[in-house]
Formats: sequence, C-alpha cells, structure tokens
Amino acid sequence: MSAGAAHVTVLLEEAVESLSVKPEGAYLDATFGRGGHSRAILSRLGASGRLVSLDRDPDAIAVGRQITNPNFVLLHRPFSELAEGAAEAGLSGLDGVLFDLGVSSPQLDDGGRGFSFRQDAPLDMRMDTTCGETAAEWLATAEIREITEVIRNYGEERFAFQIAKKVVAARAERPITTTGEFAALVREAVRTREPGQDPATRSFQALRIHVNQELGQLALALPQALELLKPGGRLVVISFHSLEDRIVKQFMREQASPADTVPRNLPLRADQLPQPKLRLVGKAMKPSAAEVVANPRARSAVMRVAEKI
Repeated sequence: MSAGAAHVTVLLEEAVESLSVKPEGAYLDATFGRGGHSRAILSRLGASGRLVSLDRDPDAIAVGRQITNPNFVLLHRPFSELAEGAAEAGLSGLDGVLFDLGVSSPQLDDGGRGFSFRQDAPLDMRMDTTCGETAAEWLATAEIREITEVIRNYGEERFAFQIAKKVVAARAERPITTTGEFAALVREAVRTREPGQDPATRSFQALRIHVNQELGQLALALPQALELLKPGGRLVVISFHSLEDRIVKQFMREQASPADTVPRNLPLRADQLPQPKLRLVGKAMKPSAAEVVANPRARSAVMRVAEKI
C-alpha cells in the first residue's frame, strides 16, 4: 500500500520477519501489489530459493515484469487460484504464504480506476480490468434488495436501504456511470456520519468488495494456502477492515483448535478428535504509531500469523 505517489508497503519488515524466510525456501506472495513484500522476500532468498507472486491487477503485473530475478515467477491470477498458481510455477509445497489484502494505494490514487470518490471518473472498481462486471454495470440492473444487502453487509452502512432507493430512482432518469454521481446520491441519503468521514466512504467500500468478490476470494484462498504449506510453514495475513480480519481470525482459530467445532455431546475419545493444523504465532499486530504518522493509510491494518503443524 502506498501513500500518494510514493509506494509505502505496510508492515513490511514485520510481515517478512514473520514468514521466517529460509534462503532455500519456497514462498508465495498472494498479492504482489507494487512488490514491496516480494522484493523483501527475494532479498532473503539464496540461489535455490523460490518466490511466486500473484496479482489480478494488470497494472501490478506490468510493474512486476520489471523484476528479472531468476528465483521469481509472477502470475496474473486472483489469489482464489492460489493452488493453480503454485502448480503452474512447479511448486508442490510452500514454506510461507503472505496475503496483503484490500485495495492498493495506486488503485485509489489513479482516479480513472473508479475506486475513490475524490475524483470524478468512470464507476469501474474492478481490480482486474480485463474481465468482469463494473460497478456501474451492476448498479444498472441490481434490485433494491440486492443493493441494500451489499451496502449493509459489506459497508456496515445503516442507511443502506435509503441509498438503494436513491440509486434505483436516479437510474430510472439516467444511468449512474461516474464516481461523482454515485457519491452524490449516497450523500443525499446518508443523514448523519462520523466527524471527518465522507458519507460515501462505506458505500464505496461495499461496492468495491462486491464487484471484486473480495471476501469470497479470501474464504477460498485460505484453505488452499494451508494445504500447500509444509509443516513449519508460515501463513501471514494483513487485513485492512473488520470483515476481512474476521474471516482470517476465524479460519486461523478453527484450524488451531478444531476440537472446539465438534458438538460437545458427541461421544468421542480424545484421540478421535480432529487434530489442529495450525499454531497461532503471537498476537494480532498493528502498525506502530510512527508508521501510521508516515503512512496514514496503514492505520487500520491488522496482521495475523500462524504456523502449520
């Protein structure tokens, strides 16, 4: 993630240290972005080490193509295809997997991508601009119920129904095609908001998460990462909002204590209970105060680490 034009990777040293990189190890960076974590991992690998990085954003892939390290493979794939990506790169086991979730600063700062309401631009929001439905296309056909559910569930927006009604009424007059048009409708519908937060913030987050199926992608990717990890391999995940972190936290906890998911009245001996697959490493970590001052977009980051047993 970056602040403004300069790319600043959040929790860079902490994440790479948590991977416990071995010079001869095999690693997967599920979210290349602008390559901050990938470059740091590569700097720690020896001649036989391997790193595979994935990203679904063509702009990120273009940046990554500039890395000529022979230990490095970059693939244009979403991280929900993590297992296929590892297989394509010829890796059957991994010593570490890193996820740096959410939207990147270059995506936010490029007004033409449609992620931000700070610049009026086509309402796109796709992380992979080569495929899929844009935010404008979805808003043009979605029912009030669908729009309400997306904005309420992914944006935790209490005025979701009012926003959905505004959208449907407005599109009957003319299509909603730009970020400015959508943001204006949201601001009309949201009656109160926390000081310092634009009324459109939650709805933009919700629409972006839906268009890119971010939470579903994460739920698909985490089990694949666990399956590919070797014993002792590390899973490191950096989240930027509570919905992502909730999925990560629940997955790690369930895999670290699977017996807790078994009904209590089931007549099983201790040796018949499912065995843990992960060991939680430390507590959830947040950026230091100094990092947040240097890069305000880091303030909501949470990093969780687990090790395969």
